[in-house]
Amino acid sequence: MSFGLALTAMMFALISAVSMPLGSLTLKIWTPKDKIVAFLLAFGSGALLAALALDLAGGAVHHNVFYEFAAGAVIGSGLFMLLNFVINSKGGFLRKSSTTLNYMKKKKAKEYKYLFEKLSKVDLFRQLPPEEVKDIVPFIVAKEYESGDILFNKGQNGDSLYIIDEGEVSVYDPETGKEIAVLGENHVLGEMSLVTGEPRSAAAKAKSHVKVWLILKDHFDHHLYSNPKIAGAVNTLVSERISDLKDKKHIGLEQADKWMNHASRNVHAIVSGPTESEIHQEHQKHGGAGIAIWLGNLLDCVPGGLVIGTSLTAKGSLPSIALIAGLFLANYPEALGSSYDMVKQGTKFKKTVYMWGSLMLMTGIAAFVGNLFLIGLPRNVFGVLEGIAAGAMLTMIAETMLPEAFHKYSSITGFSTLLGFLIAIFLSTFEG
Repeated sequence: MSFGLALTAMMFALISAVSMPLGSLTLKIWTPKDKIVAFLLAFGSGALLAALALDLAGGAVHHNVFYEFAAGAVIGSGLFMLLNFVINSKGGFLRKSSTTLNYMKKKKAKEYKYLFEKLSKVDLFRQLPPEEVKDIVPFIVAKEYESGDILFNKGQNGDSLYIIDEGEVSVYDPETGKEIAVLGENHVLGEMSLVTGEPRSAAAKAKSHVKVWLILKDHFDHHLYSNPKIAGAVNTLVSERISDLKDKKHIGLEQADKWMNHASRNVHAIVSGPTESEIHQEHQKHGGAGIAIWLGNLLDCVPGGLVIGTSLTAKGSLPSIALIAGLFLANYPEALGSSYDMVKQGTKFKKTVYMWGSLMLMTGIAAFVGNLFLIGLPRNVFGVLEGIAAGAMLTMIAETMLPEAFHKYSSITGFSTLLGFLIAIFLSTFEG
């Protein structure tokens, strides 16, 4: 009897998930506008939120196992976030445009914080207002040189500042061949040139593989002339002969840390979204991330199957109409949008169809196993496991479905979520 109930759970899970391959196949004949995809995603999210509240949370309250359910929900949410982090680090973030955007913005924010740490070692920038230097950071670029490569020659116009990140740079006089200095990590070249544009007084070449952070004078001047605070600070530095700063052997670490902490506050506010070129580069970089993308989508789908399995066990009859409809409507645009993004970046169309077909099967298996495993368990233990499924599902909605809908068409997300929520509650009034 329990085996038959598990098969019933599997059947309903497959019905809710058949929209996955359908969504991918749709791409062959129709590419809907972003607002339609956003509406369906948000509508399905609202319906699922209502189903989770009515069927699972409500059931936990009814059976007096709310605390067990809540504990399980926290565990499920934590497990989802942990697995999501691991999978994203392997390239799984490429499964959706919103997860790609979020991952790349976090990556860029981390890079910006690292740059602020580097800038805190530069006397010029430490004496500028930290909140104003934030405008310059997005224009700093990384550049690499091989051993023997020339960074600049003597007499060239000073059009940039170099912050050495890795490796060693030899500063020398090309006329005599005499080496003046060897600079390593965190040393700076061209601080005075960035301000005055004066010609280089020496030449510089890489002694090993070198990575530098490069600040172009054009970008610096743009902010210098458009911001009175920066202009005033720079004029003061020039009047105090800031060229002498290059000869300092010691930097106040406490002062540098204080400046860096101030500058890196709210760094996410200055992080812009990635360009199409940057997204394409990430796809090229993670060209072998197919398994990670599949696992990422699996992580998004499995909680739905588990929830169907647990809801069927709890009720001992048919699962919630709102739950099945919500999953079906959410899975369709998710597969359609994800397939579109993957094909756009070079994935073969057949591969996306096979991927979503396999995920449909995995969703059914998750419902079958979840239902079979929960049969006969004590009510309090069942409440914990039911909470784990619900917590993972709710976190998935908040971290992937709603952000994707908002990213596609933000102005419709709130209303369509509410509409799905209300219709799901309305449908539940027809259930026995």
